[in-house]
Amino acid sequence: MYYDFYQLKENPFNMTADPDFFYGTQSHLTAISNLIYGIEYRKGILVLTGEIGTGKTTLCRKLLSESKKETKFAFILNPKFSELQLLQMIIHDLGINVSSKNKFDLIKALNDFLIFAANNNNNVVLIIDEAQNLSISQLEQIRLLSNLETEKDKLLQIILVGQPELLKKLQLSALCQLRQRIAIYYHIEPLGKFDIKHYIVHRIEKAKQQLIAKNNIDFTDCAIDSIYQYTRGSPRTINILCDRVLLAAYVAETYQINKSIVENCVKEVLYFERHL
Repeated sequence: MYYDFYQLKENPFNMTADPDFFYGTQSHLTAISNLIYGIEYRKGILVLTGEIGTGKTTLCRKLLSESKKETKFAFILNPKFSELQLLQMIIHDLGINVSSKNKFDLIKALNDFLIFAANNNNNVVLIIDEAQNLSISQLEQIRLLSNLETEKDKLLQIILVGQPELLKKLQLSALCQLRQRIAIYYHIEPLGKFDIKHYIVHRIEKAKQQLIAKNNIDFTDCAIDSIYQYTRGSPRTINILCDRVLLAAYVAETYQINKSIVENCVKEVLYFERHL
């Protein structure tokens, strides 16, 4: 609705995990650096955590889009399946052709694929998002997959991505062996107040129809303060609020986003959340 008014080609605050809109805070860039290090040096199991809406999935998609072509990925977004189904999804995502549903045959096909990839200087990475939802038996299966290795290197790099509850689950005594195999832990922090304005400007610039728009959207410092107070730096919550804010500003036919507009939108969003 407000695209033409603000000369935008798309929604700057879309809720999808679009790597084109990735904004690299120090925390997010450090997270990517840790993951790249773990992948390239074949560290085995890596763990990435962050609160709800801190951009974990977007970060993973950014990692996929910028990785070397020699790196093959399986990206599991929803692990709420049985152990066998999870293994089948991994096999399918890697493009491995195997008709058998027997677990032994599936693991053998995966192992053969990994050895072939290693012999051709390729690396294979499994990313499991929402990993806090994995059962103990599924996590134990992942530990067994991490055992696929040569004398020198891990054949499969595994990235477990999840909310802080994942760390609590990994502390269970039943997962002691898995925990010992984790080479890297990293926790993504929310955006600080300083980052929020740059984050908003970054997304709007990405969504513009042209590099130099005639009318620039301006968030006042007081507006940014209000956004920070409500969102506490959560990118997902910032997107929800700012989408509403641009709509309200469009109705008011203004390019300046002030504290009053933001606070009115906060009330609307809070009302909606209470009545879900």
